[in-house]
Amino acid sequence: MIVEKRGNAGWITFNDTARHNAMSFDMWAALPRALAVLDDDPEIRAVVLTGAGEKAFVSGANISQFEQLRTGEDAVNAYEQVAETAQVTLYEYAKPTIARIQGYCIGGGLNIALCCDIRLASADSIFSIPAGRLGLGYRLTAIRNLVSAVGTANALEIFLTAAKYPAEAAKALGLVHKVAEAGGLDATVQTYLDQIGANAPLTLRAGKKMIRQLQQFGPEVDVEAMRQAVMECFASDDYREGKRAFAEKRPPVFTGRQL
Repeated sequence: MIVEKRGNAGWITFNDTARHNAMSFDMWAALPRALAVLDDDPEIRAVVLTGAGEKAFVSGANISQFEQLRTGEDAVNAYEQVAETAQVTLYEYAKPTIARIQGYCIGGGLNIALCCDIRLASADSIFSIPAGRLGLGYRLTAIRNLVSAVGTANALEIFLTAAKYPAEAAKALGLVHKVAEAGGLDATVQTYLDQIGANAPLTLRAGKKMIRQLQQFGPEVDVEAMRQAVMECFASDDYREGKRAFAEKRPPVFTGRQL
């Protein structure tokens, strides 16, 4: 992960091009620290998150780590806590955040983007939530972020089909705010940075905090039941099959059975 300051913006780059910038456990753990460093600099008015290279923003979680870090209840709980902390920190971050998306924006990568305030994509970007193809549990806050961005009907389509959406289709669904023409992504990002930078920081901070408050779970949501539903997915035979099928590069055969 690369953390740097460019003018009055902070930049965080997910940097593992060999794996299409898939999020490793260490990257999840580093994200809150990177955000804290940029938050401490009063000259930084907004933060841009992007992926190294031109093929991916973040292609999801690093599946090669699943057998070691996301198998067994204790390991899954530890992984979920670190990833959840990273995403909540980004979602609740006081300064404006922009996801600069070029290429694959998949699974956990899409949730990272949905934790950002503004999502700008190149025309060749691809979006998907393939949790159903892997048999893993998708946490409640990630579902909340999806529904907040696209609404209930579109969220159901995106999640239940695990389909892939090109940038313009993703924009029509509400996953991104703007699609830049070829070669125009950086100029589009800079336009938004200039607009944000011209505004009063405390006003933006207060407004963002209020908007995030309106997206919180109501008392009727059984958070523990939702957590248990996620854990049941990780404890299922389908999760094992999803990991095997991915490693063997074949379609999974799911049964819907618990272990």
